[in-house]
Amino acid sequence: MGDPKYSRRTLFAALGAVIATATGVATYVSSASEATERQIATADRVNSTPAAKPTVRFERVYSAARHREVTLAFYLPTGVSSRGLPMSILLHGLHGDARHAAGGGLAEVLTAAVAKGSVPAFGFVAVDGGDHYWHENVPGDDPMAMLLDEIPGWLKERGYGQPFAVTGVSMGGFGALLYTRRRAERGDPIAAAAAISPGLITTWPEMAKRKAFKNEGEWASLDPLRHLKSTGPTALGVWIGDRDRFIEGTRQFMHAVRPEVGVVKDGGHDDGLYRKVMPDVVQFLAKYAKRAV
Repeated sequence: MGDPKYSRRTLFAALGAVIATATGVATYVSSASEATERQIATADRVNSTPAAKPTVRFERVYSAARHREVTLAFYLPTGVSSRGLPMSILLHGLHGDARHAAGGGLAEVLTAAVAKGSVPAFGFVAVDGGDHYWHENVPGDDPMAMLLDEIPGWLKERGYGQPFAVTGVSMGGFGALLYTRRRAERGDPIAAAAAISPGLITTWPEMAKRKAFKNEGEWASLDPLRHLKSTGPTALGVWIGDRDRFIEGTRQFMHAVRPEVGVVKDGGHDDGLYRKVMPDVVQFLAKYAKRAV
């Protein structure tokens, strides 16, 4: 049985109270349309361990924004043309890299959904971003500039479509929201952003442990929780486990922003939770994927 879905009006009229089922699942979904809710609900029927294997490609490229070589990774559904293929940028978490960005069986879930015809074809592109929450913490090493200014060219050179979305896990979820903000500030908003277990930390002492920001002021200037209306018209999807260490900040974000899809599931900050939500993530992103021709 799929997780229960509630409209914004119902949920937020109740002062943002979390409505939990007997299985410990709480879900927030926009009341934009019943069709949207049905489309997200079908995610539970996608097999997360399909027979078809995704196409995965790795390259080494030089990033002028980061002043180093980085790995560029492509996670693609098998059996479809890559020409003009819509792409979501995929941001890894702390101590992660492009080669391991597609956790929770994400690429396999995408391949299965495309093969059965439940979603249009699209792909993911990941790149090494370091451990500084996707911003220029070290002078001359600017992963956000790499995402904004270099990835579009790398995709074009290889015949892919331009990024229509961004997806991120943990630190990458923080980065996905920051990237969404930067695109909106440029007057070129992306269609959708998916944040899974986003690293939305609520206190400076806790964030300072990560050594990702020079000081509290710099963190405050970039923290999605301090810039709740900065993502523009982009459709947002947020997923997290009820035992995740980032649950407090993520709940604050969901209550304040009212994303199109916001889900709290039974689980922690681990691959088990990611495997539960990746079918939803794929279905959510697929609504906004349009092939470039």
